[in-house]
Amino acid sequence: MEWGMQNRINRLFQKDGKALFLPIDHGYFQGPTHCLERPGETIKPILQYADGLMLTRGILRNCVDPAIEKPIIMRVSGAVSVVGEDLANESVVTSIQEIIRLNASAVSMSCFVGSKYENKSLTNLAKLVDECEDYGIPVMAVCAVGKELEKREARYLALAARIVAEIGARVVKTYYCKENFHKIIDGCPVPVVIAGGPKTDTQREVFDFVYDGMQQGAAGVNLGRNIWQTEYPVASIRAIQAIIHKGFTAQEAEDLYNQIIAGKA
Repeated sequence: MEWGMQNRINRLFQKDGKALFLPIDHGYFQGPTHCLERPGETIKPILQYADGLMLTRGILRNCVDPAIEKPIIMRVSGAVSVVGEDLANESVVTSIQEIIRLNASAVSMSCFVGSKYENKSLTNLAKLVDECEDYGIPVMAVCAVGKELEKREARYLALAARIVAEIGARVVKTYYCKENFHKIIDGCPVPVVIAGGPKTDTQREVFDFVYDGMQQGAAGVNLGRNIWQTEYPVASIRAIQAIIHKGFTAQEAEDLYNQIIAGKA
């Protein structure tokens, strides 16, 4: 692997090979998402605990201090909305020149495997990989999204993850499943990070799936709503960070979470 590519990947994944990415890109198709009405304010208390920040160029330019030291994962697919016909009909909306100009450490795009727009989506990924590889910028493919969420089982997730890795993604973001999650990891030759998905009912649910996913070989997580939409975002991200980088169990993470809320940690 060439130096520039390896350097950027090393910025994303810490010395233990793990990572906690914080996505705030939801507005690109949802508009002013709850708790992301003012993204810059949302991330202020929690950014220090993340290993990377995932967002669009518009939010980066207007809401994030250029003095930020965290690596940027730039969301570059879009041009669809929740009120449109089909979320899977995405295009790449950011040029390689803009990616370089804004000093992104990586880029991300959604890949709708199994959808009506599967071919367009995967062709967009291939073109993006070609452009980014020329400049040593890793591409993270976000797969099993949109209507395909109903297929959130190991067989489908493994299929989607392997396909985007075969096309050239350097990192895959996909969902956790309770049964045979390890098969997704075993069948994917690049690091897999776990997507957070919809807001859970309890924080313990998050700690449980993060811990189990890490035990089965995930390289980290990419969690947004289950951090910044919670009642205690700082306690949430610190507890998740402890699972990823300190080897905490779900119970230990919950104990830490409660201690932070009580002001004892």
